[in-house]
Amino acid sequence: MSSHDHPVPGHRPPSPPRPSSTGHHPSHAGQDGTTIDWEVLGPHLERGAEIQTPFYEQAAAWLRELLGPDAADAPDGGPAPVRRILDVGSGPGVVSCLLARAFPDAEVCAVDATEALLDRARARAERLGLGDRIHTHCAEVPHGLDPLGGADLIWSSKALHHIGDQRGAVAALAGHLRPGGLLAVCEGGLAPRFLPRDIGIGRPGLQARLDAAAEDWFADMRAALPDATDTLEDWPAFLANAGLRTPCTRSFLLDLPAPLAEDARHYIQANLSRATEEYGDQLDPEDVTTLTRLTDPHDPAGITRRPDVFLLSAQTVHTARALEP
Repeated sequence: MSSHDHPVPGHRPPSPPRPSSTGHHPSHAGQDGTTIDWEVLGPHLERGAEIQTPFYEQAAAWLRELLGPDAADAPDGGPAPVRRILDVGSGPGVVSCLLARAFPDAEVCAVDATEALLDRARARAERLGLGDRIHTHCAEVPHGLDPLGGADLIWSSKALHHIGDQRGAVAALAGHLRPGGLLAVCEGGLAPRFLPRDIGIGRPGLQARLDAAAEDWFADMRAALPDATDTLEDWPAFLANAGLRTPCTRSFLLDLPAPLAEDARHYIQANLSRATEEYGDQLDPEDVTTLTRLTDPHDPAGITRRPDVFLLSAQTVHTARALEP
């Protein structure tokens, strides 16, 4: 459950490439080579993960079911308890902390390629009284995981699609599973929706055009990654090819109806601003003008003032297990 999950708007994040949730980037530069200001982006990623907590809680409950009804603290004769978890691409640690609570006997290692985000993860763990159970490891994924050893549960969300060889990355993560351990990869789903088709300004259907621009941006990002491979994005097949068994896939809904809370509104507003910067040149001038109004905090038609703003998305989680001895 990476805390970097994809921002609105669009299935693909208009955020810096990140091979480490929330995983995430080439260490300090965006796709266009500009320096990333983690003092700005870090809190934004943390806020986004907090807003998506209902999804993460559903997914964590499902993982507990898959690992056995007593996976968190198995009694004698029950399934082996989960003692060690890797959150690969942890970002600011929102999901790392959630996993620590879902599996109270487990040590959680938050892994990310950006130390500034791991600083936030450590601070968050301390605030929540989890500092003794949550540790951090700064490394690029997947090869930087080698010193970490094995885990009973490995979670990675919206991180592996920032690695050129996605199939190889899945295999590398699978290699760190203990016997019977579970690998959970959150990739795919449905593009977030946050506005009606006709919003009263500009041409109706803006969201669909943003999605199309985001897909083009994502394709360019993938093509520019080191060792990028042109392969069918079949995540269950990647898990099977890694030697894992009993694959399961499930999607979870995030449904925050209008009127949306203020923090979620500001999160969407910030993502729309970033979308304009990332691929506004692919939109027609009328759509750019509409986005300018939507992101203006003083415009009555803006995201922060509209009564019709909501947040609806679906996230898909793919899982499979290592063989028992």
